[in-house]
Amino acid sequence: MRLLSSDRSRFINQKILRSYRPMYEHKGSTLSADSGDLYKDDLGREFFEAHGNIVINQPSGTTIYGTHLHYDAESQQAVLTRNVRMVDGETTLTTNYLTYNMRSQRGTYRNGGRIEGKGDTITSQSAYYFETSKDAYFNNKVVVRSPNVIIYTDTMQYNTMYRDAFFFGPTNIKGRKGENLYTEKGTYNTAFGIAKFNKNNLYTEGSRFLKGDSLFYDRNKGLGEAFRNVVFVDTLDKFYSEGGYGKYIESDQSILMTDKPLVKYVIQNDSSNSKVDTTNADSLKTDKSLSKKEIKKLEREKEKELKEKQKQQNEQELKAVTDTTENKPLVPSKQAPQVDTAYMTADTLYSRVIFVRDYKPLDLKLDRNGGQIEETTEVDYGDLDDSTSFDNADSLSLKLDSNKIADKSPQINSKKIEGAKKVIAPKKAPEKTKAADSLNIELTTKADSVLRKKAEMPTGNEHDELITDALKSAQTADTLLKDSTQLFADTARTRIVRANYNVRVFKSDLQAVADSVYYGMVDSMFRFMGKPMIWSDGSQISADTIFMQIKNGKMDNALLKQNAFMVNAVLDTLKFNQLKGRKITAFFANNSIERLFVDGNAENLVFSTNDKTKTITEMFHDRSSRIKITMENNKIIDYVSIRKIDQKIYPFKLVTQEIEVLPGFQWKPEDRPKSVEDMLNRKRAPQSSVPDTEKDDKKDANESSSPVETKAGEVKKLNPATKKIEEKIQN
Repeated sequence: MRLLSSDRSRFINQKILRSYRPMYEHKGSTLSADSGDLYKDDLGREFFEAHGNIVINQPSGTTIYGTHLHYDAESQQAVLTRNVRMVDGETTLTTNYLTYNMRSQRGTYRNGGRIEGKGDTITSQSAYYFETSKDAYFNNKVVVRSPNVIIYTDTMQYNTMYRDAFFFGPTNIKGRKGENLYTEKGTYNTAFGIAKFNKNNLYTEGSRFLKGDSLFYDRNKGLGEAFRNVVFVDTLDKFYSEGGYGKYIESDQSILMTDKPLVKYVIQNDSSNSKVDTTNADSLKTDKSLSKKEIKKLEREKEKELKEKQKQQNEQELKAVTDTTENKPLVPSKQAPQVDTAYMTADTLYSRVIFVRDYKPLDLKLDRNGGQIEETTEVDYGDLDDSTSFDNADSLSLKLDSNKIADKSPQINSKKIEGAKKVIAPKKAPEKTKAADSLNIELTTKADSVLRKKAEMPTGNEHDELITDALKSAQTADTLLKDSTQLFADTARTRIVRANYNVRVFKSDLQAVADSVYYGMVDSMFRFMGKPMIWSDGSQISADTIFMQIKNGKMDNALLKQNAFMVNAVLDTLKFNQLKGRKITAFFANNSIERLFVDGNAENLVFSTNDKTKTITEMFHDRSSRIKITMENNKIIDYVSIRKIDQKIYPFKLVTQEIEVLPGFQWKPEDRPKSVEDMLNRKRAPQSSVPDTEKDDKKDANESSSPVETKAGEVKKLNPATKKIEEKIQN
């Protein structure tokens, strides 16, 4: 070491050279202080002790300040204590104890410190800083503060040049707007807000949760993407979905899912034994003497009672819900559970949140008394093809173009983020950090110590508890859901769901297929489009469009519009009861059909059976303008034919193949999903305009080997030509 200058110097005991205000040089670096002692040990190694206003200048431009210094010239190891500050370009390290090696240009603190630079402030119990690569390694209670997020972790690597943070343990990234990112392995760029996670990942925002084996998140665009074993939950809307790929956009809280996506919707199975009163709140409006305030007050009181009663049933309801991690066939139990789960899948599932005021509920003009009989004029039931019935309703004109969705979202979020930067990150903050004196360093060191003590570090179990609680909440039937938009505030929001291409639905007592399905949570209306077909027990329902509405978590009504057809298998035979018309309207009670109206060229074909002998006795054929059917416990208790054209009864012996089916008849049990697993792994067979008669003939020929017993006990062979006759009738 060389003494370049000093105010004065003197030897102490002929071993120590004490200098006042000295300036030393060693290996290109300079060291200055208020006072310093230079001495050698018995082996000839040089050491330097300095006190007061220590300044070390490196050839690279790095400057280190401190109050006390011990320097080993041979190893070039410097130990600085009290109010230590190292400045490397735009990066500043402050601590009370720093070990710095001038040869390797590595600084270490183990008793607490912080690193600041380019808008990020990182504090931890211990850290390593490498000047050449600009990398820092932090351990033990690491807290990162930036204009948009606060990060809590125990192990992190950080690059001060590119502002890339690498995580190797449980980590929480909390956004200033309330969102949170959790991971146990991944990277996050604090400059651009881009996260890439690949172990135990979870994104939360309000009531929404998104997880996957891999997670990508762009904070500026408000965009999150999850890959493999993806789960999305919205506890507020009771919405749950999973799949192989998910794309979430914060601006409209939308989720796009592909690769075997699955939506679960919990429906309450009401019964007379239910202890919870699920009376519709809208029934209060029947008393016209009540004012709007009185109605709302009564509804609030009613909701409080329902919530208290619902809490008592939550545990029982959760047991009835199918485990989300398993996709096993659902086998109806002897006692129907209080809640049931409906599963829906398609090639693409999309859901978003819109303002309730922008949602246009369908007015199907349904009347439980049947309403007026239609003449020739067709009533508009709000088909999705009719653009006038959904003005300003983005929910039905959505195009599932992921690129367009991504392009629209950044415009909204970028403005919010820019606004946040103006408030949280003043431009003068870094200048104050650089100009900090010893008093400021002491204060910030104490503040950082308090911050680390109060910081809640993730342990690795929180994300499991969060997603578990979210799944339980989403899979509990919501009996307080309103079915009218009149009581919603102007700023209220609602979720819509749309499934496109190869839609399949499975419920323990109902299955369906369609080309597309649309669902709005305001009116709880399902719209099945594109050759929809629904099965329940031994019945099959089909039409051009099927509308199905749920109220208070229960099936309420259904409308089959255009070419409506209902088919029911008779005993174990290949005979079918059939009901058809231009439209069929069904009303439910306790999730079972209570009454049925068939309008427009209504036809009914029924095979009467002998309950004792289990054989068919006769066939009844009815044609009229309207058919009304009232049912109880799935049995017909009243049948009315209005403006009948003709009615015929055929003894079963006289029933021919030409008259045993109605025009438009089709029976497709092969398209019916048999379980959740079957629904996910098998799609409906492609429908061609030209029937494959050869294949059908072979199938009928194979089935013809099974005889059918008639009334007289005769054996009737099934003719393979039956299928051809049916096709001719359809054409």
